[in-house]
Amino acid sequence: MSEQRTEAGPLVLVVPNFSEGRRVEVMDAIVAAMASVPGVALLNRQSDPDHNRLVVSLAAPPSAARQAALAGAARAIELIDMNRHRGSHPRMGALDVLPFIPLRGVTMDGCVELAREVGRELADTLSLPVYLYERAALSPDRTHLPDVRRGELEGLRADVAAGRRLPDFGPHRIGRAGATAVGARPPLVAFNVNLTGGDARAARAVARRVRERSGGLVHVRAIGLAVPERGCVQVSMNLVDPLVTPPYRALEAVRMEAAGLGMRVLDTEVVGLIPEAALTASAVHYLQLRGFTPAEQVIETLLAGAAGGGTGGATRPAPAEGIGGGTVAGFLDDLASATATPGGGAAGALAGATGAALIAMVARLTAGRRGYEAVAGRMSEVVPLAERERGALLRLADRDAAAFDAVMAAHRLPRGDDAEKAARRGAVEEALGGAAEVPMEVARRCAALLPVARELVEMGNRSAVSDALSAAQMLRAAAIIALANVSVNLSSMAAGERVEALQADSGRVRREVEEGLGRVEAAFARRLSGST
Repeated sequence: MSEQRTEAGPLVLVVPNFSEGRRVEVMDAIVAAMASVPGVALLNRQSDPDHNRLVVSLAAPPSAARQAALAGAARAIELIDMNRHRGSHPRMGALDVLPFIPLRGVTMDGCVELAREVGRELADTLSLPVYLYERAALSPDRTHLPDVRRGELEGLRADVAAGRRLPDFGPHRIGRAGATAVGARPPLVAFNVNLTGGDARAARAVARRVRERSGGLVHVRAIGLAVPERGCVQVSMNLVDPLVTPPYRALEAVRMEAAGLGMRVLDTEVVGLIPEAALTASAVHYLQLRGFTPAEQVIETLLAGAAGGGTGGATRPAPAEGIGGGTVAGFLDDLASATATPGGGAAGALAGATGAALIAMVARLTAGRRGYEAVAGRMSEVVPLAERERGALLRLADRDAAAFDAVMAAHRLPRGDDAEKAARRGAVEEALGGAAEVPMEVARRCAALLPVARELVEMGNRSAVSDALSAAQMLRAAAIIALANVSVNLSSMAAGERVEALQADSGRVRREVEEGLGRVEAAFARRLSGST
C-alpha cells in the first residue's frame, strides 16, 4: 500500500464493514470507489474469506468521509446479493456497519451528527433500511451493535416484515442489500483469538465468560463461532476501550477459560487498525519491561516527534475524544494551551482516574501472590470495580469540557427583547446546573473509592502499600478539585432547591473525603509499624 498523507485539519476515521471477503474484483471495486474521493486516505483494508467480510479503514475530513461512505455503499449494494451471502461472521447487510470515529479536530458530537446525516442519505438515495447505533443511536435499545444485529439478516427480515424492529430511516422491508447500521463511537480494537477444536458451543462458552455483559472483562464484547475452513473455533472480540482492557488482558482471559475446556490458543489477529498504546501495553506485559517509556524509547515515536518539530502538527493527531480517547501527553498539551477547555475539572477527573488505576494495579499485584491467598477473592472483585470507575472518570473528563462549552453557548444566546433575555437566563441557569453536576459526580465517585484504597493499604501486597496510599491521595485531590468547580458554578446560579441540594451534597462529600483520607493514612502508619 502506498503511503498516504492527510493535511492538517479535522479528520474522521471511517471503518465500513462489507459482507464480501472472497471475490477480489468486488472488494477492489468497493475500495476504489471510496479511495477515489478527494481528501480520502486509505489506511488499511483487510478481508477474511471465512468470515466473508471486508473491513476498510479510511481517514478523511468530514465532508470527504461522507462522500466516501456513500460511494462505497452504492458499489456494495450493486455488487453484493445478501440472499446468497454465507459466512461465519454475524451480518445483516451488504454494507453491514458504518462507524464514524473522531480523530483530530472533530468531537464525538460532530461524528454523531455526521452519522445521522449519512444514515438518512443512505436511506433516501439508496433505499437502504438504516439503524443508528452506539453514540448515534436514537433509542437506548439500539446502542449496542449486537442488539441491532440480533438474528442477523434472516431474523431482522422476519421482524421487520411483522412490523417489529423497524429501521430508523429508509423502507420498512429488508431487500437484496439487507440493512445497514450507522454509528459514531470511540476507537476500538477488533481482536480475534483462534482456538483448537471444532466445538462452536465451547467457543461460545469462552466468549460468554470473558465479555463484560456476562460479568467478564470491562469494555469487552465477544462472540464464539466455528471457523471450519481453518479447522478451528474463534472468540471474536471488540475491545471497546483497548487502553482499559488491552489485547494481552483479553488474550489471557480467553487462554485461561479455553484451557478449562480443553482448548489452546492457535494464534490471534487484529482486524483493521489498533492504537499504538494498546500494542505497547501488550509488549510491556509479555516482555515484563520495567520503567519502559514509549515516548522516549520507541524509535518511530521519537522520529515522528522530531519531524513534527514539537509543534503538535499533523504528525501527532489530537486526542480522539478528549482525555478518554487520546494520550496523556496530548491532553497536557491541550490543558496548557490558551483555550478554556479542557480545564481544572477535566484535570481533576483525570486525577481520579489515576487513583482508580492505582487501585487496580495494587489489587492485581496482590491477587494470586503467595501469602495473600486469603484476600484473593476480594482482589478479584476490586479489579473490575476499579476499572469501571477508571473508565467512568475518564468519560467525566470529556463531559466536563462539554458542560463548560454548553455554558458558553448559553451565554451567547440573543438578548434583544424581554422574551429573549428570559430564554437566555433559563438556558444559562440550566447549563450551569449541568456544569455543577459533572464535577459533583466526580467527587462522589472518588469518595466512594477511598474505602477501597484503605482496604488495599490494610491487606494488599506490602510492596505496593505506598501505591495504595498514592491512590487515596489522588482521589482526595480529584474530589477537592471537583468540589471547587461545583462551588464556582453554584455561585453563578440563582438560589433555589437545586442549588441547596448540590451545596448539601458537596458538604457531605467533602467530609467523607477528608475523613476517608485520614483513615487511609492511619492504616498506612499502622501497616508500616507492623501493628496490622
